[in-house]
Amino acid sequence: MRSTLRRQLWFFRAYAIAASLLLVVLTAAAARQSPPQAFGEIAVERINVVDRDGTLRMVISNQDRMHPGVMDGVVIDRARPVAGMLFFNDEGDEVGGLTYTGTVRDGRRQANAGIMFDQLKQDQTIGFSYSESNGRRSAGFQVWDRSDQPLSGLIEKLNAANRIQDAAERAKAIAAIRAEAPPGPRRVFVGKNTDRTALVSLSDAEGRPRLTIAVDAAGNPRIEFLDEAGAVIARLPAGK
Repeated sequence: MRSTLRRQLWFFRAYAIAASLLLVVLTAAAARQSPPQAFGEIAVERINVVDRDGTLRMVISNQDRMHPGVMDGVVIDRARPVAGMLFFNDEGDEVGGLTYTGTVRDGRRQANAGIMFDQLKQDQTIGFSYSESNGRRSAGFQVWDRSDQPLSGLIEKLNAANRIQDAAERAKAIAAIRAEAPPGPRRVFVGKNTDRTALVSLSDAEGRPRLTIAVDAAGNPRIEFLDEAGAVIARLPAGK
């Protein structure tokens, strides 16, 4: 009799342990596979999208909480008062995004908007942008030629310069650091400039325009070939 009771007690203990383990497994599986939550409307100041390991991959933010940018773990010491969306690569470096501003104050119009994509470890290399100031507007597609030198070293120097208390010395240090930065010439522009000319401009490796195709605001077309100094060496139609 006692042996039978002991066997039954062992069975119930084993059953209780197995049931508990099964419940834990099912609960964990349900947590991993929970359906997405649906919201009719939400109001947030910032959303961070991260990988499973916590690597930041995207930020959607208002202008008060926008990420300042980061490369090789070095966060840029600056305010970034723009709203929009930023992208981050597999290493957590900021690699461009979508930002926009726009105000009308005392009759003065100011606006900027753009979507930019950065070269690896560098600044923007391709992008679409729009800019307006007091009735003069430009908009277009642009391509830049960037150095292979990572920007993280420059960021560290600028962060150090920004901590200088004296305003004049700080400005001097920042100017010197920027003067040493590798150039990033614009090689291609396709769009409309501030005098309302539709323009295709192709530049050399120094950023000097060498070929332009344009139609001005009055509807006059032209093709121009330029030398290194910017002088026109040939034009179609000729003489115009």
